[in-house]
Amino acid sequence: MSDDDDRLDEVAAELLSLPPARFTATRNERAASGGALGRRIAKLRKPTVAAWAVNLLVRDGQLGEAVELSRALHEAQDDLDAAELSRLGRQRRQLVAALARRAAELAAEAGTPLSASVADAVQKTVNAAIVDERAAAAILTGRLTAAVDLADLDAGSFGDAVAGSVPDIVPAPAAARDDLAARRARKAAERALREAERTRADAERELTASDRRLATARERSDRAGERVDGLRAELSKAEHDLAAAEEAVRAREGERADAADALRAAESARERAAAARDEGDR
Repeated sequence: MSDDDDRLDEVAAELLSLPPARFTATRNERAASGGALGRRIAKLRKPTVAAWAVNLLVRDGQLGEAVELSRALHEAQDDLDAAELSRLGRQRRQLVAALARRAAELAAEAGTPLSASVADAVQKTVNAAIVDERAAAAILTGRLTAAVDLADLDAGSFGDAVAGSVPDIVPAPAAARDDLAARRARKAAERALREAERTRADAERELTASDRRLATARERSDRAGERVDGLRAELSKAEHDLAAAEEAVRAREGERADAADALRAAESARERAAAARDEGDR
């Protein structure tokens, strides 16, 4: 850029941070210097109240965190890190609301309280700075003449909303790029650690469950062993009782055989005696 371009950006940043009621008169004073730069200053448009409030926020240094969050959000999107996206989404909404409140405070301190509609336009502009790198570059110039709403922006053009030059993006410092690689490596390590911890927890739960199953199996085995021992003792006693009963049967069978022999001998003697009696009678 030429020296006039740089000077115009400086003057525009100064003028656009003034209360809107003072803009026109001060701009005309600065344009009275004449020359090409003076003519360009004379063409600067008065900012809307919302744009002016955001310019105050930029000069107050409150949008740096928003831009850094924007980079982190894009990084999480690139890495498809759902958990990080969810966390950053909540942080983004909280930050947008806080920055919008700070812009309203700055505007009120400068004598121009913001209406509800203007506050909404400020919030949309801050949100644009967070979610879009080119919007952040334009907004952080502190030279807004109109609020920025990404939903109404054509092809990402900020020429109508920024006085003076419009940067393409806000370059990240080398340290930030190094930090980005470090964060990605750290997040990868954290994901690996979380996965290892989940695997370890699963293994611990399975070991605990296996211990319970083993204890139950051992208890059942002990009970079954006790039953087997009891049955073996009963079987041994039953076998002993059987042997004794069989021996008693054999003894009784011998006694019966002797009694049967005695009966037969007695019947034979009786028959002989009866025969002898009958023979004497004749």
